[in-house]
Amino acid sequence: MASLIRKFAVPSILGLLVTAAYNIIDQIFIGNVVGMLGNAATNVAFPFAMLTTAFAQLVGAGTAANFNISQGAGKPGEAERFVGNGVTMGFFFGLLLMGAALTFKTPILLLCGATQNVLPYAEQYFGITALGIPFFLFTLAGSQMIRADGSPTYSMLCVVTGAVLNIFITWLFMFGFKWGIRGAASATVIGQGISFLMCVAYFPRFKSFPIKAAMLRVRPGYALRIAKLGTPNFINHVVLTAVNIVMLNSLAYYGALSVYGGDIALAVSGVIAKINGILISFCVGLAQGCQPILGFNMGAKNYARVKETYKKALVVTLTFSFLAFLALQSFPRQIVGIFGGGSELYFDFAERYMRIFLMMVFFFGVQPLTVNYFASIGYARQGTILSLSRQGFVLIPLLIFLPMAFGLDGILYAGPIADVLALALSLTLMVRNFRSLAVLRQGEL
Repeated sequence: MASLIRKFAVPSILGLLVTAAYNIIDQIFIGNVVGMLGNAATNVAFPFAMLTTAFAQLVGAGTAANFNISQGAGKPGEAERFVGNGVTMGFFFGLLLMGAALTFKTPILLLCGATQNVLPYAEQYFGITALGIPFFLFTLAGSQMIRADGSPTYSMLCVVTGAVLNIFITWLFMFGFKWGIRGAASATVIGQGISFLMCVAYFPRFKSFPIKAAMLRVRPGYALRIAKLGTPNFINHVVLTAVNIVMLNSLAYYGALSVYGGDIALAVSGVIAKINGILISFCVGLAQGCQPILGFNMGAKNYARVKETYKKALVVTLTFSFLAFLALQSFPRQIVGIFGGGSELYFDFAERYMRIFLMMVFFFGVQPLTVNYFASIGYARQGTILSLSRQGFVLIPLLIFLPMAFGLDGILYAGPIADVLALALSLTLMVRNFRSLAVLRQGEL
């Protein structure tokens, strides 16, 4: 089992880690070339990227889960129709979101907390990166289908190749051509386009069955089943988008009332988000890597292997999260300093932000792993409840009400409180699920 998890999880983790590393390097370039306002600009554009990821998860995770469950249950015809519907849905949602981003660019950025100083940079960055949304969405969704088809390494390469080339193109555009934040945005679109082309090139040689044009017709019944199993991951990212919007507006407002100012608060939160992206990438990559194993064994009614997969993945994610916790708590100022210079107030707030908001980060991986577990085995309701728990039911209210009493510190302490409550709910749902799987196993004997 451990070797099988490594086969699927390692490429998934590496792919997301390289993407996170690109985002960090991109932020370093922007911080050193454009400055603090450039970091703030990319931060206020980030919620729409999260929304795009949400739709990619709706399509990708939903298609992959249904595909693997159908394969495990010995229903190849269903598996074909799920993949065909997923491919078409990926294209459709990408074009839809690009149109929305280009049409409502300025209102979106203002909604996400852009200040008057940040807005001009954000409009330049977001106006260009919106063109890459169809590439970005289809690559995220398609790579999950490719992994489910038994090609985890190629799935990783689809994501990694564009990200690595992106780093060199960003350097060329920003330092060579002196294009500033426009250079970073243009390089992002080019890298996403390369990943998209690699992803599309795989489908004519799909391993499980040939992809035919007739399969691409959207069938409402299959689209709904894709949406059902993709909903937990979709809601998780939609609510995370809402969290980002609430947090950015709260940081801008309460930051302006503090000694730090709104621009510093927005810039610091963007840097911390990129750093935290390393941990998120590892945990989500591990969870996505386990999806084909969980889905196939659930379809085959091999409940013991379903439980074993989750337990082994849990040990790995907790170990990595604890190591990340030690690094973030021990060297906050040094880590933030990589992203460019700033005033003493800037570094003071960055240190406080990292140490407080990420205080319980060693438990972070439990929730995304558990959400993906429920989606992978077809238990959409439990996954949806868990998706809504940390961000929707807990974190958003905390971000609204705690600052009213404690100012900027209220925003920082909202994170660890939400992490503890989400952990408790995750473990409660998993204990109940393991008991139900034990009953199902007894019924099969």
